Amino acid sequence: MYSMFVGHGLLAFAIVALVAMSADVDRDRATALAVVAGLFATVPDVDMVYALTGLVGVPGSSPLAVAESFWSASTVVHRSMTHSLAIAIPATVAFALVGRSTIATAVSFLLAASLIALGTLVSGPITGLVALAFVATGLLVGAAATRHGLGPAAVAGTAFVGLVTHPFGDVLTGQPPELFYPFPFAVFDGRVALSADPTLHLLGAFGAELAAIWLGVYAFSRLRERHLRSALKPRAAVGAAYATAVLVLRPPTVDGSYTFVFSVLAVGFVGAVPPRKHLPEGLTAVTTGLAGVTVAGMAYLLAYLTMDLAPLLALAGQPF
Repeated sequence: MYSMFVGHGLLAFAIVALVAMSADVDRDRATALAVVAGLFATVPDVDMVYALTGLVGVPGSSPLAVAESFWSASTVVHRSMTHSLAIAIPATVAFALVGRSTIATAVSFLLAASLIALGTLVSGPITGLVALAFVATGLLVGAAATRHGLGPAAVAGTAFVGLVTHPFGDVLTGQPPELFYPFPFAVFDGRVALSADPTLHLLGAFGAELAAIWLGVYAFSRLRERHLRSALKPRAAVGAAYATAVLVLRPPTVDGSYTFVFSVLAVGFVGAVPPRKHLPEGLTAVTTGLAGVTVAGMAYLLAYLTMDLAPLLALAGQPF
């Protein structure tokens, strides 16, 4: 199953960084705020810790079986409590208060304990354990931000952006997030479909994550006062060769995307690393590799559409 992992953090990073810079916040502070927002945006996915139980008893010699078992176990509690907008509000307060005064920290721990109790009472002990992992990770991020000099308002703002943007990045893949858990209000009754064709839907979801990553890289370049064009190398064009994958790979879908994702990322790695002994500078490697992946994805899309249209074009060319 395809899921947007990297994009969550980079989207929150980009939003906070670009807003902070537009408000004339100095670059060092804007960077700190953006990094904290990115970390908070990854916290909801700690619910994947339960998916590790799916690896028990699965033979390691079969990578696809391991991946399938992992994702199957993840559906038990994934995208429920930790992806709720209703839970994000008290969680934000708890994460912002930890490490302040004794009273503030006590209130933070009380809120955290209440969230764990809520998850346990509403959905059972497994969700309670996931809630424990969720609040513990968020409290660690909040405490680290406090130690690095961010005030409660800054931590609350970054936590809110990270926690609230995260579930909307999941509406295209897998089961929909329970946006108002524990209340029985279902906003989505299934994943949002970009196309009736499952392969085109996957490519659209993949493109959405690439867009979030590009936005994060752009924001980072702004923070470092670098131009992305200067970091982009022509070897990214190697990604165009990935169009040939349409001839050998089974058409990928969200529920069976491993081969596509791993192979297209390998193309990006080839584009990022030049045929020389020394590695490229960080932003150059990331930008060129990401461009290679983007070119590869677009090349595959065009090839896939061409394969789909070929029979129709052949039919249209026949005489009546």
